[in-house]
Amino acid sequence: MFYDWGNSAYSIIITTAIFPIFFKSVATDAGIESNMSTAYLGYTVAIATFILAMIGPILGTIADYRGLKKKFFFAFFFIGSASTVSLAFVPEGSWLPLLIIYVITSIGFHGANIFYDAFLVDVTSEEKMNEVSARGFGLGYIGSVIPFVISIAIIILSEKGVIPLPMAIATKLAFVITGIWWFTFTIPMLRNVVQVYAIEREPNIIAGSFRRLGNTFKEIRKHRTVFIFLLAYFFYIDGVGTIISMSTAYGSDLGIGATDLLIVLLVTQIVAAPFSIIYGKLAHKFSIKAMLYVGIFVYISICIYAFFLSTTLDFWILAMLVATSQGGIQALSRSYFAQLVPKEKSNEFFGFYHIFGKFASVMGPLLVGVTAQMTGSSAYGVFSLVILFIIGGLLLRMVPKPESQLV
Repeated sequence: MFYDWGNSAYSIIITTAIFPIFFKSVATDAGIESNMSTAYLGYTVAIATFILAMIGPILGTIADYRGLKKKFFFAFFFIGSASTVSLAFVPEGSWLPLLIIYVITSIGFHGANIFYDAFLVDVTSEEKMNEVSARGFGLGYIGSVIPFVISIAIIILSEKGVIPLPMAIATKLAFVITGIWWFTFTIPMLRNVVQVYAIEREPNIIAGSFRRLGNTFKEIRKHRTVFIFLLAYFFYIDGVGTIISMSTAYGSDLGIGATDLLIVLLVTQIVAAPFSIIYGKLAHKFSIKAMLYVGIFVYISICIYAFFLSTTLDFWILAMLVATSQGGIQALSRSYFAQLVPKEKSNEFFGFYHIFGKFASVMGPLLVGVTAQMTGSSAYGVFSLVILFIIGGLLLRMVPKPESQLV
């Protein structure tokens, strides 16, 4: 859970809030139109997720061997946290290098999450997975607020001239704070969490991993529940991830000021924490699928409302709607999948879980980017995400109830 506390700073500061605003500012200063910079950011997110989607299942298959899960986790975590700090050292006005390093940070962040999510089977029982996963997301929102508040304070004080720092330097300090916070609160994970379920190593790990990867794909197709759930997840998580990664750029396009955006996103993190935990508790009272339907319905409402968004108040309402379901839908998807897969092959199956999520994350930002470029308006791109949630919800209805789990 402390890893959620640490790495969630990346989600809010780099993925959602400060980095997109900073990039939009740098791109504007370089003479790039607002809708084009939104498109470029969408394309960059798509490239990063495509790369990870290609390597995720292979890495997951290798990491299922005893003693390798934590090593792969550390490698990607270190790449992600170190490259996040390096964003601060990109020369002023260099928007393209910013995007290139952002790709590296994203690969590190999401790559580490493949193995972190797979550790869920090692740290708790099946009966407690929903609550543990939801509490992890809840703690993540709380933990991310602290460095976010510090970063916002530095930026606002710089903007008002209270501290003698240019805005660009103040913003770059946020990237350094994020990397250090992420690194510091990963230490408990590295010291205390161990891989319980594993496959014994073979003489040729690489060749064996590719064989097992093919077998796992065949296995997934045989596990009808797992396969249909992954298809449903592919669509609805695409919409969730796209809204998370593109929301700030969308708000900026609508003329909402940087300070207003940061404050809205701060409150969103605070509100999202208890709602993530509530989702976990309600999943026990009702069912995981019922709460996933609730989350999908909320996100459909978000996409429709976003199309008509025109004021800062509208953006506040939109953000609060996101806060009610953002963590819950992700946490319950993770715990649901963890309950469905063989524990000793958790990395392997979570590799496919992430490849479905990452390929989905290619489609959403591309859809927003292309639509924004063609229409000159980001609103149409956000509205088009409705279809992804509808398809995801319809497929989720087809997921049969697992025989061995109460879901």
